[in-house]
Amino acid sequence: MTQLPGLLDTEAIRKDFPILDRTIHDGKKLVYLDNAATSQTPRQVLDVLNEYYEKHNANVHRGVHVLAEEATALYEGARDKVAAFINAPSRDEVIFTKNASESLNLVANMLGWADEPYRVDHETEIVITEMEHHSNIVPWQLLSQRTGAKLKWFGLTDDGRLDLSNIDEIITEKTKIVSFVLVSNILGTQNPVEAIVRRAQEVGALVLIDASQAAPHMPLDVQALQADFVAFTGHKMLGPTGIGVLWGRQELLEDLPPFLGGGEMIETVSMSSSTYAPAPHKFEAGTPPVSQAVGLGAAVDYLSAIGMDKIAAHEHAITEYAVKRLLEVPDLRIIGPTTAEDRGAAISFALGDIHPHDVGQVLDEEGIAVRVGHHCARPVCLRYGIPATTRASFYLYSTPGEIDALIDGLEHVRNFFG
Repeated sequence: MTQLPGLLDTEAIRKDFPILDRTIHDGKKLVYLDNAATSQTPRQVLDVLNEYYEKHNANVHRGVHVLAEEATALYEGARDKVAAFINAPSRDEVIFTKNASESLNLVANMLGWADEPYRVDHETEIVITEMEHHSNIVPWQLLSQRTGAKLKWFGLTDDGRLDLSNIDEIITEKTKIVSFVLVSNILGTQNPVEAIVRRAQEVGALVLIDASQAAPHMPLDVQALQADFVAFTGHKMLGPTGIGVLWGRQELLEDLPPFLGGGEMIETVSMSSSTYAPAPHKFEAGTPPVSQAVGLGAAVDYLSAIGMDKIAAHEHAITEYAVKRLLEVPDLRIIGPTTAEDRGAAISFALGDIHPHDVGQVLDEEGIAVRVGHHCARPVCLRYGIPATTRASFYLYSTPGEIDALIDGLEHVRNFFG
């Protein structure tokens, strides 16, 4: 068995994940390498979800009966856990959404409806990057079309990094918002936050960071990032689907208008007008994702007990080993950085002229789960002249043996297609 420095006790950790014991396709042991899309869920989170539905299920905040009070305490307790997990100055800066996409759309719509000095209009500019997930492209395109604002973006270098050589021309005095991914879901690139935030602050622009591929894998300190908003999602960090997070600076949340209207987000309502509740409830219209938030809180407990610094070290070692092994495969081209430095635990690649969908299908027959396609980042594929990629992505339960299985599987793919 391959031994690497910095690894977690994966044998013990994997016992918490029942699905990792599955066999598929006539007894093939499951090798799950699709964590950038969705992580697996440990028993500890499953138990909390089951207990919630068996003992505490009710709507939150408005009820005075026991179940409602218990559900409210669990829901708001999850907010406390998330706030501590990301080092938020206040729990009231943590807004629950249904996923990171909704978090990003929430900010885009707030700015489209905002008063000065935050309003995005035809005289202003929006800045994103060419490596964004579609969830951080389409909302800004929609806002640009609706308001007349100019949409600009940073391009990519040949090795999968952001090209910041023209940062002063991209981020200007007209820029209202700079929205970019902390770690790319397709390239694995970890972006230079400090340089981008510094330039944005020079011109008075707001900064939104998509941390969907960062929050599950490394310590996330929203105060250290110095951004104005940070978005991430629960289902990539051991939690259930249907729960996302938007963190925003308190003064911004107080000043910006709500996006969705309905119950819970109001203070008073008359037939002629309404006033709104303070943040975070101002941005959580209707019945919130109660059980999902409780599950996310349990996932935060699990990750915190292990330690995000230890998880980051484990994934760095796994990624370094994976890059080394993949570069040994004939005709394989990694799309993105070819070292483990300043990158996350997702690696996209092309294998000769074999279509990624064929690669993924043959790997699946060997029990190996990877992701194929453009990974909701089609502009990246266009930039590098490829139709799609195969992506292997790792997490705290990934092992060197699974990397070896992937390499063996790719050899099987090469043999299958001659």
